[in-house]
Amino acid sequence: MAKAKYGRPLLRKSSTPSSTLILALFLLFSVLVLILLALGIVSIPSINPSASHQVNDLSSIVHNAVHRADHVSKERDQQWVELLSWEPRAFVYHNFLSKEECEYLIKLASPRMEKVRTSSGTFLARGRDKIIRTIEQRIADFTFLPVDHGEGLQVLHYEVGQRYEPHFDYFLEDYSTANGGQRIATVLMYLSDVEEGGETVFPSAKGNISAVPYWNELSKCGKEGLSVKPNRGDALLFWSMKPDASLDPLSLHGGCPVIKGNKWSATKWIRVNAYHS
Repeated sequence: MAKAKYGRPLLRKSSTPSSTLILALFLLFSVLVLILLALGIVSIPSINPSASHQVNDLSSIVHNAVHRADHVSKERDQQWVELLSWEPRAFVYHNFLSKEECEYLIKLASPRMEKVRTSSGTFLARGRDKIIRTIEQRIADFTFLPVDHGEGLQVLHYEVGQRYEPHFDYFLEDYSTANGGQRIATVLMYLSDVEEGGETVFPSAKGNISAVPYWNELSKCGKEGLSVKPNRGDALLFWSMKPDASLDPLSLHGGCPVIKGNKWSATKWIRVNAYHS
């Protein structure tokens, strides 16, 4: 009787992942992405054709929320940084100081004021008390420049008709740079509202200067360049040096005459290196 012949058993090829496994992995990935989106760890970029704009198109100013670690009053909850210009580089930090901080600086400086050109002013020693140290640290956080690179605060008071002429904050001679080096940036804080006039103006700034939303509120002087209206608590940061460390002639700036009201401000100049007062 002939024996049945059996062929060799067929070896199965290793199979690729099944469609079920692929679908499961896709669903798992989708859930993970949704969790990250909900937590704000990742975000989906929005494509907005209207967001495309020229660097100097001031009509496209963007408000960005700013979150600070220190406690703020309810009045200061609405804080944001406003891009003012790239040429020169200038930004406005709205509600940088509280009403109480503004009043404190004015009260501290008032008994010490002396005549300065067409205004009166005084210097406050760097780190002289807790409130000033807090403000100086906030400036360092805003500029990403160390506290010890900043000069002492200068508080100025302008009455009706007073102004300061256009000038540069950087030095044009070596003597002034011996201690701390060249001035790299300026933070100008407005301690009071001004009813009319008193704008800070950059007469050489590039861009469509009339596109700022408050154009119709500016004085005649304020319309002679890119201007910032003095609003209590706001801080103007502008850079006197370009990213390549060359001096920026577009940082030329001045103060328009006060037409109605009073103007109080506090200025912090920041050096390239540590400044020893």
